[in-house]
Amino acid sequence: MANLKVTLVKSTIGSIPKHRKTVEALGLKKIGKTVELPDNAATRGMVQQVRHLVKVEEA
Repeated sequence: MANLKVTLVKSTIGSIPKHRKTVEALGLKKIGKTVELPDNAATRGMVQQVRHLVKVEEA
């Protein structure tokens, strides 16, 4: 199964609390931090919700 590289590129300051919690649940805490996550429906849904804050690449 493929993986996704998700990088936080924008601050969560000023975003709604639900988006902040989603970013934290993805494992992102600081701008520029990258995590590798499994490419499944749950991860895709979380990324879709905060797509304005993150950059996604297929790994």
